[in-house]
Amino acid sequence: MLFHFSTALIFALVGIAFAAVVLAVSRLVRPEVEEVDKLTTYECGERPVGSSWINFNIRFYVVALVFLNFDVEAVLIYPVATVFRGWVISGRGLLAFVEIIIFVAILLVALAYVWAKGDLEWIKKIVEEEE
Repeated sequence: MLFHFSTALIFALVGIAFAAVVLAVSRLVRPEVEEVDKLTTYECGERPVGSSWINFNIRFYVVALVFLNFDVEAVLIYPVATVFRGWVISGRGLLAFVEIIIFVAILLVALAYVWAKGDLEWIKKIVEEEE
């Protein structure tokens, strides 16, 4: 039984040994030049201006996550759409169509939830509570 895992174990050991050898050889071959520029933050070859610690707006991440949500939807629906004609011919077309509709409905409910919660607003309104 354990013999079946020996191939995976040998593969992992060879991979680790290869990485260790490559890192050791590169450490021996590389030049040891101490420069201040090597320790600074990389900004496309330009010298950095100001601090690298800035307040980045979280709304960019929200827009990116919504984009990824619908991008993944398109990627997951495309294979179904390419073989849909074959499913219709074999009599499974309605089932595939209902599955796609359910999938899209779940994503639309998620979008409606995020929209109703106000997370898609670029400028959020501050609600002050009265005491």
